[in-house]
Amino acid sequence: MTDAALDQPAQPPRHWEADVLLRDGRAAHIRPIRPEDRELLVNFYAQVSDQSKYYRFFSPMPQLSERDQIRFTQVDHVDRVAFIILVAGKMIAVGRYDKIREGEAEVAFLVQDEHQGRGIGQILLEHLAQAGRERGIEKFVAEVLPENHAMIRTFKDAGYQVSSAFEDGVMGLEFDIDPTETALDVMMQREHRAESASIERFFRPRSVAVIGASRRQDTVGHLLVRNLVLGDFTGRVHVVNPSADAVAGMPAYKSVSDIPGEVDVAIVAVPANAVQDVVLDCAAKGVHGLVVVSSGFAETGEEGRQRQRRLVGLSRSYGLRLIGPNALGVINTDPEVQINASLSNVMPPRGRAGFFCQSGALGTAILEKVQNRGLGLSTFVSAGNRADVSGNDLLQYWEEDDATEVVLLYLESIGNPRKFSRIARRVSRRKPIIAVRSGRSSQGVPMGHAVRKIAAPSEAVDAMFSQAGVIQVDTLEEMFDVAQFLAHQPLPRGRRIAVLGNSDALGLLAADAAATVGLVVNKQVALGAEAGAEDFEEALDAAIDDPDVDSVVVIYIPPINVTGDDVANVLAAVGEQSDKPIISAFLGAEGIPELLRVPDVAGASAGRGSVPSYPGVEAAVRALSRVVGYAMWLRTPERGQFDEENADRDAAKHLVNELLMHHPEGHDLEVGEAKKLLATYGIDLWDTIPVSDLDEATRVAEQLGWGVVLKATADRLRHRPDLAHVRRNIDDAQQLSDAWGDLHEMIQDTSSAGFVLQRNAPPGVPVRITSLEDPLFGPVISFGVGGPMTELLGDRSFRIPPLAEHDAQDMIREIKASPLLFGYRGTEIVDVSRVEDLVRRVAQLQNDLPQVRQLELPLVLAGASGAAVLGATIRIEPVLDPRSDWFVRRLSTIPGDTMAM
Repeated sequence: MTDAALDQPAQPPRHWEADVLLRDGRAAHIRPIRPEDRELLVNFYAQVSDQSKYYRFFSPMPQLSERDQIRFTQVDHVDRVAFIILVAGKMIAVGRYDKIREGEAEVAFLVQDEHQGRGIGQILLEHLAQAGRERGIEKFVAEVLPENHAMIRTFKDAGYQVSSAFEDGVMGLEFDIDPTETALDVMMQREHRAESASIERFFRPRSVAVIGASRRQDTVGHLLVRNLVLGDFTGRVHVVNPSADAVAGMPAYKSVSDIPGEVDVAIVAVPANAVQDVVLDCAAKGVHGLVVVSSGFAETGEEGRQRQRRLVGLSRSYGLRLIGPNALGVINTDPEVQINASLSNVMPPRGRAGFFCQSGALGTAILEKVQNRGLGLSTFVSAGNRADVSGNDLLQYWEEDDATEVVLLYLESIGNPRKFSRIARRVSRRKPIIAVRSGRSSQGVPMGHAVRKIAAPSEAVDAMFSQAGVIQVDTLEEMFDVAQFLAHQPLPRGRRIAVLGNSDALGLLAADAAATVGLVVNKQVALGAEAGAEDFEEALDAAIDDPDVDSVVVIYIPPINVTGDDVANVLAAVGEQSDKPIISAFLGAEGIPELLRVPDVAGASAGRGSVPSYPGVEAAVRALSRVVGYAMWLRTPERGQFDEENADRDAAKHLVNELLMHHPEGHDLEVGEAKKLLATYGIDLWDTIPVSDLDEATRVAEQLGWGVVLKATADRLRHRPDLAHVRRNIDDAQQLSDAWGDLHEMIQDTSSAGFVLQRNAPPGVPVRITSLEDPLFGPVISFGVGGPMTELLGDRSFRIPPLAEHDAQDMIREIKASPLLFGYRGTEIVDVSRVEDLVRRVAQLQNDLPQVRQLELPLVLAGASGAAVLGATIRIEPVLDPRSDWFVRRLSTIPGDTMAM
């Protein structure tokens, strides 16, 4: 290495640079400070009040000397770390820490006065603490003047255990920066508020500007203006067209800046190459967010992808959130807003469901389907290429939106799966989420979506949805079937159902369908073809009063020349009063027929207690089974904490970091290293001793006391079920010699066969536990019975760590081969609790150590009195891109984007 290279300061990690959301929902950019930022720093400092400067430096300091400028902008990114926050290319805040002793650093911030109160100090503290943890800092200290209440509150409200002392007129604060549960909860609450605030302005704007509005009726710009006006938007609509004096009877402005008053949201319908100029115009006006319906971005190829990256980067750099590009638009049916800022002529009826989709083309069809069913929506977003605002942002908003009781998602890609899982798990506890995920079999990503492809298997993504309580369905039709149930009926208490109706044939079909999806028919009432309203009312009352019935399925096919109005009135009346769900196949109707609707006091198209109808009994029963599954998930305990006594995290991290210091390119752990790492999580890996020849094998077997196993462990042999490369129950030298000879005759290249000796394990069922770190998805764990049939049939269960106790239980029981563990055909029942414990330990290890790229326990013998871990392979690698939700708030990045601002 040259002297010049040695003089170069260390470069900060790439992930230290990010876009972030401030408390008010506007975007900003955070990055490490650079030597060339001196001018930015001087201009920033000139805008800071004398009082704020005094609070920072404890003395008057009107200007920064040249020496100060150099000191503050030149850091080593190890012992001296500084971050700046930028908006519109201007520095608005700076925060830093300086190491003062081993494991301890002093931290301080300075925020421009006009930007104080926006949560900037909290953002700086989060990112500085994470940088410190990565650099071996364990504790922050700070000196603060007692009258600087805002700074003291920033530290104390962060969720850390802050201790304070007062000396010489200065408060000394100190706290460990290990991310406690309280600190993480505080961070997530702040994330929720900021992201929710950023979406609220899109749904509740006071004024909207249509940029690219046109007088020609066949244009996108004209359609947008028409839908806003005819949709009875309660706010102000402005049109921007530099070539026109008026559009649709409204004055046209040359630019957004020319519009008098404030503009909350801009809807952009100009050619793709003109959108960036529009962003600058909107930023100068102070617009909050953009809805870009223009196409010509990532969906068109590489040139479009580059254009989309620039659009997102430019928008965020000026504090703007972006829906799109290539979006259909946004809709809010609230009478106080009544906005149709979309390309759809359909304004759906008021309802209880919020809908997010990513396909603009599909969005129109979805809205028409919603209207035909009478389902009703509270709000709707079709985000197109989803370059910025995503389903995660909408979940944050809908979580506390009183008008939304059911969330509907049509997902073509998932940009941040870990964050989605975390938010969805929390939202699902309050209101159901129903999702359709396209491309499940291929894990493909649409061309316009600039996200990385998930490397984890599709089953792992399904497991993530299931763990988060998301009701995943296969089609849009099924989504609406489930949604109309959840929007109007109470949740069932269990799987027991009653089927009653006037068609024996359809009743039998319903019973068969129920058995197929795991429901139990406890009551089946055939009323006869001539049954009238009184018969249905009597049967309904009996079913609802029956303690062995949780839900009721009603089938009604009217006789000839009978309208069925009387029966409908009975269904509606009973449904309004019942605390048990009632669904129907009524006249073959779909949705919420007028006759079965209950008036809604909130103005929705149908009220609580309205009885949903399905064109076929199979669809009705399938929707009921999905809702039963969700109701059962709600009753499972929330994720329990892993017992800290079961793991020595610090020792594990130290071991992995030490190994990576010697193997910076990555390392496959030797047997002894794997044994040591697993032991930190209470996993006992049986000794495996390599042997090179028969004499050495004999000596080792004698040391082990005989009763040994001889194995060939090379990968090419371990995965060959046709090769019996193991000899068991070897009790003396002759048996060992015979086994050695057999394997040498079978294996052509014995020099690389990897012969090992191991003690005999008690008999048991072979099971296999694996985990991996997906670059996008994060940690994944799987479980299955060992052997080639498991691989051929794909009989494995998956979960996303960390696991609750019931997660491990479910993993073991849901595989098809699970009867082997529970006494199949009279075999001994294995110690399943020990297997469950082992699964949780592996899951926790993978969750705690992202450096573990892959871990496999290929052979665990589960017996009646325990589980013997007979082998392990572990690969560790440096973490180049940390997990997306790793202890700091940041907006998702676009693959290939350098994030230079």
